Amino acid sequence: MNTAQKIVKNTTLLMVAQVLSFLLAFFYTIYYANYLGAAGFGMLSAALALAGILTIFTDLGLSSLTVREVARDKELASKYMGNTTIIKLIFSVLTLLATFIIVQLFVHEHTSAMVIYIITVALILNVISGTFSSVFQAYEKMEYQSVATVLTSILMFAGVYIAIFYKADIMTFAMVYLVINFIILIFNVVICLWKFAVPKFELDFAFWKDLIMEAYPLAIASIFAIIAFKVDTIMLAFISGDVATGLYSAAYKLLEALMFIPSVYATAILPVFSKFHVSSQDSLQFSYVKSFKYLTMLGIPIAVGTTLLADQIISLIYRNGFADATIVLQILIWSIPIIFVSYVLGASITSINRQHETVRISFLCMLLNVVLNIILIPTYGYIGAAVVTVITELSLFLFYFHLISKHMYRIKLREVLVKPIIASLVMALFIILVKTNLFVVIILATVIYFGVLVILRSFSESDLEIFKQITGKYRN
Repeated sequence: MNTAQKIVKNTTLLMVAQVLSFLLAFFYTIYYANYLGAAGFGMLSAALALAGILTIFTDLGLSSLTVREVARDKELASKYMGNTTIIKLIFSVLTLLATFIIVQLFVHEHTSAMVIYIITVALILNVISGTFSSVFQAYEKMEYQSVATVLTSILMFAGVYIAIFYKADIMTFAMVYLVINFIILIFNVVICLWKFAVPKFELDFAFWKDLIMEAYPLAIASIFAIIAFKVDTIMLAFISGDVATGLYSAAYKLLEALMFIPSVYATAILPVFSKFHVSSQDSLQFSYVKSFKYLTMLGIPIAVGTTLLADQIISLIYRNGFADATIVLQILIWSIPIIFVSYVLGASITSINRQHETVRISFLCMLLNVVLNIILIPTYGYIGAAVVTVITELSLFLFYFHLISKHMYRIKLREVLVKPIIASLVMALFIILVKTNLFVVIILATVIYFGVLVILRSFSESDLEIFKQITGKYRN
């Protein structure tokens, strides 16, 4: 199997898993959002956001480092699994302590406090589970990660259904997250022991020091990024209340669902980029350019189409109480084309060992995000938070793009953007003029978009060669 086939195989496996996961998540999110209402949904979303920030301190970039190093040398799998697991368990205790202090200082409602505690433990289990799933990624055996992804969504769907059937309270929904993350942890451990390697647990303090020193740029960058990514939800909860948080989160959940596309691709491409950095700079550059181009082609029409169809999408998914989420979605969706290419840039930066240079970038973006949210949320509420998210993602992209352009290769943005923009405008005209079933419009708009790309000759000879490699028809 050549490199192109391997990338597509892994991307396809993860994509299929993520699509199935998205469909299930789509239904159970609608289900419990409508059941809990904007206020309850906002409370749960705020807990997930806060726990998401705190549990970054449990991982500290160790999972990404494991992927990179084990992808280069499979003999390191046992050592990395054992040592990173112990380190994560130690930092889990510190994370729980930090959670307790924050809740005691700022959360005065008992139910909210209990939901935060439960969700934090659930996400800690998920971080520890990531130690083992990172080995799947390093070995480029994405089928196991795909199974875990689908299993998670199936169990979540079942758990939400049972909770609603028995008319459970919000704390029960938090417990669903806890139980399911524990099950997935057991699954990942069993698969690792059975198919890959046995963790080598040891108190190798010298190795721990090396691990943390190597991973801390990834950790700090992740901490800053996750704060920038989730602090708006927490600030909305404190400043504007649970209802505003629920409306914002309703739109944000749809944004997160779309992120599976670049996330899956970046997961599959990181080990490939890492190997190319050692073996072939030309191949690394070629793969980076093509990845940037393809994800740009996907991101732009999604933003344009969603902006025009946002009211129909929100009314289809949520009840009338969420109608105000339409404007939030129309703003937030413009983060998608930016995030798509930022994932490729992030994977490229990690693969060429330049992760330490992202620390300052992430800090500046986090600072920008927090300051703008402090300024805009009190006056503009969830609309201000949405605008800040787009500005932050654009800033992160520009910094990342400058970094990659300096150390690896500079892409001419005009050449990449012009044709997808033209095709998207043609597609937009169709959406405006044609009033019919939402799903029919989406299908026809997609056909029109890619048809215009073909007419504009957006796909070069090398693109066709890649397609032939993927399908097995290309021969050296």
